[in-house]
Amino acid sequence: MVQSLNFNAIFGIFNVIRKPQLAVPHIIVDDIRDIKFELLKRKGIKALAFDKDNTLTAPYENEIYPPFNSAWQECKKQFGSENIIIISNSAGTADDPDFQQAKKTEDNLGVPVLRHKSKKPDGGSELISHFAHYPPEKIVVIGDRLLTDVVFGNLNGMATIFTKRIVSEQGDNKIANIVRQIEYRLLVVLQTCGIKPPRHSILSD
Repeated sequence: MVQSLNFNAIFGIFNVIRKPQLAVPHIIVDDIRDIKFELLKRKGIKALAFDKDNTLTAPYENEIYPPFNSAWQECKKQFGSENIIIISNSAGTADDPDFQQAKKTEDNLGVPVLRHKSKKPDGGSELISHFAHYPPEKIVVIGDRLLTDVVFGNLNGMATIFTKRIVSEQGDNKIANIVRQIEYRLLVVLQTCGIKPPRHSILSD
């Protein structure tokens, strides 16, 4: 599967220039094994939206990365499959003919994949419509990319969790690998400057 260039992310840089806090996550973990799903639920979080590639799976694969299996099962136990969705910039988009990758991912991971026209950081209305029975602040976006996943969640009033350790660079989009390194440096600069994430009613200190 070939992922097309994400112009939304390029234009989204201007949002970060104007509001740098959009690129700062509420929580930073190594990977999903470090997420305390039970605690999120106790705090009042109702739904989770995961990126796929390098967050749950290896790039462009449709099965859970094996070391993450226990954490994934715990996630589904706590929230239920109906309150979890995958919002990917590959599966479920126009880059996914007949949504074949989305369907395989759904079969293997046991949760729905959002079909969406706009790639992150755009497309918030599509996710909000899916979870229309929950206010945005009750939703957490989880992913490995600052300028797509984190900016997407913060733009839409959701909580954000950044998974900083990717599954693999092998097979990933070369441009994504380059941009990821820039994102890491950007986060260090923002943190050094004392930039905090947008205020969140549940996860902010």
